[in-house]
Amino acid sequence: MTFTAIPTVRSSVRSLVLALACALAAAPAASAAAPAKKAALKPAAVAACPPVAQPPTNEQIEAAQREARDRGFLWRITKDGRSSYLYGTIHVGRPAWLFPGPQLTAAVVGSDVVALELDVTDPGVMGALQSGMAAKPGSPPLPPKLAQRLRAQLQAECLPDTLMDTLAPEAVATALVSLVGRRDGVDPAYGIDPVYAGMAKGLRKPIESLESPDLQLKLLLSSTAEDQQEGVEKMLRELERGQARSVLLKVARLWAESRFDELADYASWCDCLNTAAERAEFKAMLDDRNPGMADRIDAMHAAGRSVFAAVGSLHMTGPYALPLLMERRGYHVERVDFKH
Repeated sequence: MTFTAIPTVRSSVRSLVLALACALAAAPAASAAAPAKKAALKPAAVAACPPVAQPPTNEQIEAAQREARDRGFLWRITKDGRSSYLYGTIHVGRPAWLFPGPQLTAAVVGSDVVALELDVTDPGVMGALQSGMAAKPGSPPLPPKLAQRLRAQLQAECLPDTLMDTLAPEAVATALVSLVGRRDGVDPAYGIDPVYAGMAKGLRKPIESLESPDLQLKLLLSSTAEDQQEGVEKMLRELERGQARSVLLKVARLWAESRFDELADYASWCDCLNTAAERAEFKAMLDDRNPGMADRIDAMHAAGRSVFAAVGSLHMTGPYALPLLMERRGYHVERVDFKH
């Protein structure tokens, strides 16, 4: 497998933001970037520019392949004498996480099709996302103080504040949330979803999108100036308090260690579901989307294809978790235990 930083919203809808986050990370820095350092999954103590993601060397690739292990959360779902798979991913990662272990590799190899929230290798999908996230002429600007805070966050990440002229404000803020772990070595350039798109391409397996760009854009973009300001304000508050960073790092750690019960208890520790509006947004991001994805997976399986469906891990949690929805559709569902 070769390294590709595929130009790939909040909460688990980050497949949309991967394109933007990776593009922002590659943008001209506001100041010279500090040398990359190996970091543990803990808050970094320095305020220097974050390291720029680099493709691993041949030696690093060989070492990572030798030490490859299964991470995340995998379910085998069986119906009509045929098995498909549900795999919970995260949309950021570390270089060592780009190489799946034996059980995940076998699941992909044994499947007929790889299904992702969106096919990040499809130029049409990516074009629609990039167009949708662009700043719209005539849109009302953010209030000056809010714009100043957003600009300060861009500068803190060593990104040009001119991005505010070309991208919708909520797209910029959401991407900043995705990029906030880079100083700790957790980067959307190493996101897990593109790994499986790359595997599918290498194995000459088709890739299917479980959702449309329009659906994800509706979740990211606000319908009114008031909603836009409230959304940007909320994300800026999470960034300024360090909440966005701590939550991202904890999710990454739980995913890497396959600690599903703790991830499934997300609502109790994320400090992000304190108001009716936050709970409604969370429901729209997860519960309201899962039935549609379950229907798409079921239709492909019923058509005689074994499916490897890889989506954000939070879609595997809650009352409308994908494993539960597939069980209600008549599948035998079993969690695959990764032997570490």
